[in-house]
Amino acid sequence: MRLFTEHPEAVGETYGEHLHFATSTGLGMVLGGLACMVHGFLPFLCTSTGSRAIVAAYARLSAGAREERMHGFEADFAGSGD
Repeated sequence: MRLFTEHPEAVGETYGEHLHFATSTGLGMVLGGLACMVHGFLPFLCTSTGSRAIVAAYARLSAGAREERMHGFEADFAGSGD
């Protein structure tokens, strides 16, 4: 079981949170890659989709991005108990 929880805990997430984060990030990267392939064949389509996918993935994965996301969630959750 530790194989499934060690890394998520290291980044401050549960297994479910990590699963959602990783799969949604990966899906965005796959779709961005497909858009790049379409753009290669049809250069007038998807002219910035791949670049936007890269920027979005970097923003999600860069140092501190997860901490900011989790801190925002904790702040939202703490404020909802009123």
